[in-house]
Amino acid sequence: MDARFLGIPELAEAPSVAVVIDVMRAYTVAAWAFAQGAEKIVLAESLDDALALKARHPDWVALKDGPPAPGFDAVNSPGLLRSVDLGGRTVVQKTTAGTVGALAVKEASLVLCAGFVVAEATARILRSRGCDSVTFVVTGEDGRADEDLACAQYIARRTTETTTDATGFLRRAGASRAATELTEGVRRGAHPDDVALCLELDRFRFAMVATLEDELMVLRPHDVPSPTGTAAA
Repeated sequence: MDARFLGIPELAEAPSVAVVIDVMRAYTVAAWAFAQGAEKIVLAESLDDALALKARHPDWVALKDGPPAPGFDAVNSPGLLRSVDLGGRTVVQKTTAGTVGALAVKEASLVLCAGFVVAEATARILRSRGCDSVTFVVTGEDGRADEDLACAQYIARRTTETTTDATGFLRRAGASRAATELTEGVRRGAHPDDVALCLELDRFRFAMVATLEDELMVLRPHDVPSPTGTAAA
C-alpha cells in the first residue's frame, strides 16, 4: 500500500481514499458519541454553521472545542461526553482541526475518520477493500502533530503488517504537545481523563465512515467483520 501523510494545507486535490486523523480529540470524541448511542455526526464547516444546524434541529446535540458556549450542548472532550446519553441523537461537531480535515477531502471516494480508539477497525477496512493508495490527513498543527502522525503511521503499518506493535506509537502520542497541553490544563473544555481515553487502543470495534448526505458531511459508525467472521460491535 502506498501511504502518504499530509497536513491539511498540503491537500492539493481530493485523494481516492483518505483517513483523517485527530487523536486529541475530535475523533476520539466522535467514537465515544457513537458508543453513547449517537446515530450520526454532522461535521460542521464553522461555528456559525453548527449553530444554524442546531437552530433548525433543536433536538440535535451541538459540540465544539474549548469552554462551554451559548447554543452548544457539549464540548469536545471524551471524558465529559462518556457520561452523556446520546441514544438515537444526531451530533453536530465543529473542531479546530479534525472536522476541517474531513471536509477538505469530502470528494474522496472513501473517507475514514480515526484515532487510536478505532485504529484496528480502520486498518481492517483498508485491508478488506484492498486499498492500493491511501492519504492519511494529519490534522493537528498543519500536519506536524506527533500524536496524529503516530496514529496515522500505526494504522498504515497495521494495514499491511498485522503483527505491528502499538507501544512506540502510543508513547509518541503520549509525549506530544497536545497531550502535554491537555495534561497541564492549557486547553479549556477538557477532562483529566482525556489523554488516557485518547490513547486507549482499539477501545471500539467499529470504524467511522464520512459521506456526503444532502450536502452535509455525515459521519457514521461502520461495523467491520473480525478476522474470525464475527461482526464488530
